[in-house]
Amino acid sequence: MNNFQYSRATDIADAIRLLTADPGAKLIAGGTNLIDLMKQNVERPSRLIDISRLPLRDIKETADGGLRIGALVPNSDLAYHPLVEQRYPLLAAAILAGASAQLRNMASVGGNLMQRTRCAYFYDTATPCNKREPGSGCSAIDGLDRNHAILGTSASCIATNPSDMSVALVALGALVHIAGPSGQRTIALTDFHRLPVIDTNLGTGEIIAAVELPPHSFARNYSYLKIRDRLSYAFALVSVAAALELDGNAISEARLALGGVAHKPWRSLEAEAALRGRAATPDHFSRAADLLLHGATARAHNRFKIELARRAIVRTLIQAASATPQSQAHKKIA
Repeated sequence: MNNFQYSRATDIADAIRLLTADPGAKLIAGGTNLIDLMKQNVERPSRLIDISRLPLRDIKETADGGLRIGALVPNSDLAYHPLVEQRYPLLAAAILAGASAQLRNMASVGGNLMQRTRCAYFYDTATPCNKREPGSGCSAIDGLDRNHAILGTSASCIATNPSDMSVALVALGALVHIAGPSGQRTIALTDFHRLPVIDTNLGTGEIIAAVELPPHSFARNYSYLKIRDRLSYAFALVSVAAALELDGNAISEARLALGGVAHKPWRSLEAEAALRGRAATPDHFSRAADLLLHGATARAHNRFKIELARRAIVRTLIQAASATPQSQAHKKIA
């Protein structure tokens, strides 16, 4: 049994104070990832700071027509919120592609952004892992790497980020509002997650307060495709979030992000720029796929991911261009 202290934060300032005072403390809301990590002895916090009762559960429109989402909004509530379903269906689709209904009911928006990799070696405390113990080595590099990263890897880590929600948020250009000892700050979600080995750019004592979506929602021409070993309750081998704005058959705006292939959701501004002003054709989609996958490096068991990702990108863009997102495509086939 690992002993730890428990505190319930009364407000955001109290949570920051408690977190700053104890370097070994962890925040807990839904606990859908942290509790598993504690059971496996991967995480051994000295204190759990319960933030589940903080006033961070609102979903509100912003002055410019965007949406501000409190960090404690449950994933299910977000996916089924009328404004999200109507204006940001790409986000709703990505959330519903992840986990199970029971987990989505508990998991929070902030917790989803903070979840750790599902690398088997990270969870196995009998093996070296730089994410658990910096400098100890990466067992996955010479191990079973089928599920591991092909982009943004290093000699220290080839783990992947497990979040579906984050892939859609990155494609949509979301911002993260952060509160900490030095006040409040806002960063783009593309800059929130880091490449190996450290997970995020959160500083000491900082917590996620909200996520903000811009007004541009891509509510018509979008699709989220998740390729996995089984239809449900599995993490992505490759996932793709695609969103287009079309003028006839010409692409005036494009967003494209990958999941399951890197330590963070993977977005390429170059790939998006290559689509703008082009016709929405498979040839142009293939060119964007090549740019998005530029620098991809395979290891012993995950070479298939490069071609899988390339085909998935093209397929998702075709679905987005034809306004037949993946969920609707399944219904039409049936």
